[in-house]
Amino acid sequence: MITLKGENIYLRALEPQDLEFVYEMENDQSIWEVSNTNTPYSRYLIRQYLENAQQDIYEAKQLRLAICQDEDFPAIGLIDLFDFDPKNNRAGVGIVIHKNENRGQNIGSEALELLIKYSFFNLNLHQLYANISTNNEASIALFTKFGFNKIGIKKDWILLENHYHDEAIFQLINKQI
Repeated sequence: MITLKGENIYLRALEPQDLEFVYEMENDQSIWEVSNTNTPYSRYLIRQYLENAQQDIYEAKQLRLAICQDEDFPAIGLIDLFDFDPKNNRAGVGIVIHKNENRGQNIGSEALELLIKYSFFNLNLHQLYANISTNNEASIALFTKFGFNKIGIKKDWILLENHYHDEAIFQLINKQI
């Protein structure tokens, strides 16, 4: 799909061979805060998920795409549309680049830009939103770079290491609709 190909990366649907990558990401406790995960996932559950990943976004109400740099290399991250609401033309966005060595290389920026364009021009969404911990400066910088505006704070929203943290909600309105 040419729509989801950028200069240095491309986004693709999840494939059965992504089992180990998704398993590793979903069970990496260091990113549970951003992925909103609370418990480990088994390979069995992830295999079932991947078998059903071919569902249309209108059925599943979500779309998870692998972020890849080269066809010869495995996925390096995931980007999601979730809480897809076709009646009100909106969806949430989440992104995770798994390994530290792949962060800070413009990969997240390119992936988010591709997903925004796809959401607005292919899915005709009116708005996207993101929930971001107020201490996640890298994610805040990424989303604000693309015009997402902070529209509110959820106080004491995330419990992490026995301390509550605030979460901000960011929103991007499609001005062309």
